[in-house]
Amino acid sequence: MSATDGRKAAPEEDAALVERLLQGDEQAFARLVATYHGRLLRLARTFLSDRAAAEEIVQDTWMGVLQGLRRFEGRSSLSTWIFRILTNRAKTHAVRDVRIVLFADLESSEGGDEPAVDPSRFTSAGMWAEPPRRWEGDTPEKLLLRAETASAIDRAITELPPGQRAVVTLRDVEGFSSEEVCNILAVSETNQRVLLHRARSRLRSQLEQYLEGK
Repeated sequence: MSATDGRKAAPEEDAALVERLLQGDEQAFARLVATYHGRLLRLARTFLSDRAAAEEIVQDTWMGVLQGLRRFEGRSSLSTWIFRILTNRAKTHAVRDVRIVLFADLESSEGGDEPAVDPSRFTSAGMWAEPPRRWEGDTPEKLLLRAETASAIDRAITELPPGQRAVVTLRDVEGFSSEEVCNILAVSETNQRVLLHRARSRLRSQLEQYLEGK
């Protein structure tokens, strides 16, 4: 998982890139698509499981980027702006496709009393206070680099409720800040924080079960 890809670009870098795009620089646009297309598709798949429909949302997003570049004011990073366009396109699609999740429905659809992993088992920084036995003699970092463990985490993420999946994907996979995630998904800071806590708790629980069963 990358913690840097989603971080806010320097304003001058965004401004320079936008200027090149406005001038019709095809190479700049091709690089932009190469950088974000797969990541946008990953977020789109949190809204719906059908890949073709998710691809359609991403294609609509690129159209929105091209059509809206002149209105980009730099109030957020270019990446945040692009990801926000995707969520807006997803909501537009929801008018005709009920498979897409609307984030306005998250609180009612995901419940407010869901049990979480016992907080005493983690430090204030969110790390294991007592690592699973499978971790003895090894480090979490090394384990996470193992393909089989990474695959288990990916599977666990796909099994999360849509809102949790979107938030943890943006925060822990793409590396966006909480402020940026709230901007992208149009959710409150409180809702974002709750969804992230529940997602991380579920993932930790499932990862521990996976490691203990090895």
